[in-house]
Amino acid sequence: MRVVSRLSRVPLPALAVASLVLMTVALTLVFYVAPNDADQGFSQRIFYFHVSIAFTAYACFAAGAWKALRHLWKRDPGADLESYVAVHQGVIFGTLVLLTGSIWAKISWGHWWLWGEDELVLFLVLFLFYCAYFMLRFSVDPGPQRANFSAVYALFGVVLIPVSFLAIRIAKSFVHPEVFTLHGPNFGGWILVTYCVAQAALLLLAYTLYRVELTGKRLDARIRELRFA
Repeated sequence: MRVVSRLSRVPLPALAVASLVLMTVALTLVFYVAPNDADQGFSQRIFYFHVSIAFTAYACFAAGAWKALRHLWKRDPGADLESYVAVHQGVIFGTLVLLTGSIWAKISWGHWWLWGEDELVLFLVLFLFYCAYFMLRFSVDPGPQRANFSAVYALFGVVLIPVSFLAIRIAKSFVHPEVFTLHGPNFGGWILVTYCVAQAALLLLAYTLYRVELTGKRLDARIRELRFA
């Protein structure tokens, strides 16, 4: 939480520049430095994006649940909006997870989607659950009741994250490798370096987009207040 607190004090332009630089470094490592996979060849490079985006989506949903808890527990006046924006970012990255996962499945399995793969179906359930969050939120008039309903829903959704994550780890398919085990990283060298940089780049990008959207939402709310006044 201290890291997030420090990041919140970083100016948005500086975050945007840092995100651009780190994403450029990550793309350079993915396409020009990391070696080809022995089995899947060049197509395995989608791993660096797919897995990193998936963990970023989980982080966004978890952040939404944390802000929801702060709203219900501490009655933090800004926590409801922060939770909404975090969940929104999670849905955006969740869409990218399904897109990159389908591309990887087509390359590796020859099919865009296989309903028999539990890890795919469980992530889809998680994704649809959070899509329904917006249906609930906007079906209730703005106010304390909507904020409370949204917070409770976001907290329930976070339970699905470990279920989805464990499904990937126990899956027998080779398409979802275990990035980290109890004994440490499952790979090393430039593969590990590239993955770590890509993961850091996606997390920073998500946080930057979160700050951009949150700033815009707060500005819109302030303008509405001024117009009403």
